[in-house]
Amino acid sequence: MADHDQRLTWRGAFARGDRRLFDAVARRHWPAAERALPALGRAANHGVLWGGIAAGLTVLGAPRTRKAALRAAASLALASATVNTLGKWSVRRPRPLLEGVPLVRRPAVQPWTTSFPSGHSASAFAFATGMALESPFWGAVVAPVAASVAFSRVYTGVHYPSDVAAGALLGVAAGFAVRQLARGVQRARAVPGDERPAAGVPALPDGAGLTVVVNTGAGTAGGAVLSTLKNRLPKAEIVECGGEELQEELAAAAARSQVLGVCGGDGTVNAAATAALRAGVPLAVFPGGTLNHFALDLGLAGPPDTCRAIAAGEAVRVAVGRFTPAGPGGAAEGESGYFLNTFSFGVYPELLRHRLRWAPRIGGGPAALAAAWRVLRAERPVRLTLAGRPRSAWLLFAGNGTYHGSGPTPRRREGLGEGLLDLRLVHGGGRPGPRLLAAALAGPLTRSPAHVAIRLRRLHIEDIPPGTPFAYDGEYAKAPPALLLDTLPDALPVYRPH
Repeated sequence: MADHDQRLTWRGAFARGDRRLFDAVARRHWPAAERALPALGRAANHGVLWGGIAAGLTVLGAPRTRKAALRAAASLALASATVNTLGKWSVRRPRPLLEGVPLVRRPAVQPWTTSFPSGHSASAFAFATGMALESPFWGAVVAPVAASVAFSRVYTGVHYPSDVAAGALLGVAAGFAVRQLARGVQRARAVPGDERPAAGVPALPDGAGLTVVVNTGAGTAGGAVLSTLKNRLPKAEIVECGGEELQEELAAAAARSQVLGVCGGDGTVNAAATAALRAGVPLAVFPGGTLNHFALDLGLAGPPDTCRAIAAGEAVRVAVGRFTPAGPGGAAEGESGYFLNTFSFGVYPELLRHRLRWAPRIGGGPAALAAAWRVLRAERPVRLTLAGRPRSAWLLFAGNGTYHGSGPTPRRREGLGEGLLDLRLVHGGGRPGPRLLAAALAGPLTRSPAHVAIRLRRLHIEDIPPGTPFAYDGEYAKAPPALLLDTLPDALPVYRPH
């Protein structure tokens, strides 16, 4: 009883102090702020101010500035989704009474949601934090604006100071959480793993017997690859193509060559690996995409490494992930697809779907911003049956081999010959923002009640809703009613120096 009374005493003292500080701000008269701060607060409604800044920097800024704008917008989306679900409905605090707040400051329409925490403050500090963590200069430019927006919420009488402080802390946490999530897709330098050497692959000192298909629409490294090939492997056949003809060219090249080579990003490498598997020939990868996850995890730093391995006949065997349409009981039905890196349902495929749809009209950067905003605010979890048990998931991630990192997104692998699926599941419930925030801030997934992490050799997925998208190695497709995921250990010989 004494403890209860003490808690009530402390709570009352805190509330009185909060109100006194609110009243002090209300009584304070700053002539220059009477109209500026309310206008700034209105500009930040629904994230319009921050969306405009992000769009401007994305269109006009340098590459690092565009990346900072994207990171800031993603942080804002996460903070907004968290406030509007977990925050607003867990602490139902009434708005302050407007006694003492001059009429000129008060909003024309009073907010109808609960007071704690301040969504404007969370969005402002999330945007500023996300920006600063990627670009300190632009973070310093945005920070005073964010602080002014947060202060305007007390100045106009719509929030207590503690509401603003809590929102600001949540926004900073969202910025750091997005940085943690983003590290999952940033690659360390290439380090060779312990894959088993592939015996019997041909050595092609001058490149005779090698056909390299170069995707003209991928990445920026095509010119460097062509120059390296002509100097080191002058008798190699080079085919430049893109678009819909790419898969046909890869299949034809695999059928007529001793070795299939490919230059492009992870999606292009996936298509080449599929062609090489079906033709039974080794694969030579020349990194030519934006991220090059597979090449870096394999230990290939660039085209010279691949050329040296081809000339010497040095290769390793890697495992390949496989997804196959399945019938009752998990029996395979239909042609399989393959993934070298990752397979996923949920948030990521939806992000990819919206970005691919909007990018031709508004550009890649703005499309990514719009996709993140749409998914974090509007999407619903996917309902699946996994290994016979119904599940609701915001994200189902399956990696080809063990990925290192404790969050729901991968970092890097130390080897590609393991032959296990790294399965990570973010349970459904609420909205994706709070779940992904919890995932980013949690410790190892096995200790988090919202997540599951397990390694296995196969997984049967049933009751997939019609039209549900899935993603594999950065590509996008619609799922059949049931799928069988498994791995093919040591399935594909790939050139890499020993």
